[in-house]
Amino acid sequence: MIISASYKTDIPAFYGDWFMRRIGAGFCRMVNPYGGHVYTVPLTRDAVDGFVFWTRNSGPFMGALEAVNALGFPFVVQYTITGYPRSLDAATVRPEMAISHLREIANAYGSRAGVWRYDPIVLSSLTPAHWHRENFARLADALEGVADEVVVSVVQPYRKTARNMAAAARTGAFEWSDPTAEEKTVLLTELAAIAADHSIAATLCGQPELLAEGMAEASCIDAGRLSDVAGRPLAAKRKPHRKTCACHASRDIGDYDTCPHGCAYCYAVSDKARAKRRFAAHDPAGEFLFAPSG
Repeated sequence: MIISASYKTDIPAFYGDWFMRRIGAGFCRMVNPYGGHVYTVPLTRDAVDGFVFWTRNSGPFMGALEAVNALGFPFVVQYTITGYPRSLDAATVRPEMAISHLREIANAYGSRAGVWRYDPIVLSSLTPAHWHRENFARLADALEGVADEVVVSVVQPYRKTARNMAAAARTGAFEWSDPTAEEKTVLLTELAAIAADHSIAATLCGQPELLAEGMAEASCIDAGRLSDVAGRPLAAKRKPHRKTCACHASRDIGDYDTCPHGCAYCYAVSDKARAKRRFAAHDPAGEFLFAPSG
């Protein structure tokens, strides 16, 4: 079993203490957000084939990565680095620091242990297409030889994403849009070419209809990459958590509305204030990331 930690929240940035305590205990408990069912997820060496960590700041988690590696668990870090203005990314670390983290991961655990995410791409008056081309090129130049893959996607205007983006636009005095498929594909083609110039393969997450020249579908939960890190084959079936992605089977141990980063476009947070309250109420010694009420 591959454990995803987590596409619902940033465990490395904010919940590393809880994660390591649960590794020590050999399990965590989770609540299904769509039905309320409570279940136990084993976290022992014989039950877990590897971890995929998702983060925008691995700094607080570097010691945990050493411990996870020492215990014999292979892992991959999906590291989002966009360099967006503060109106979009209120509290993420600066790209220079994130790049140094990813470089440290590559040096310690190999280039296959880290994946750069430029995700999602937000088209706005602050970040028009030409801004993305220039910004992406700078980041790709800094990450050449550090990451061998960059995962991209274009922001999707889910209901809560659109609501949060509209609120951020009012506060930050900017405009944002959902471009046509043709406009998206043109930009993605340009970014893929820039990535290739820096020996980085561009893959597209969960939007097969926008696949552009020089780009493949992303497998963010990738048993093949984990196998490369582990140095042995790991068996896992293709079982995407949504119909449009190409991931292998995994169990996610995060929780929605728990990340206090405050990114305007985040699909996993419907209410920034609630996410901050839940973060403040988190019990690192608890079996649940957030215990069910009642």
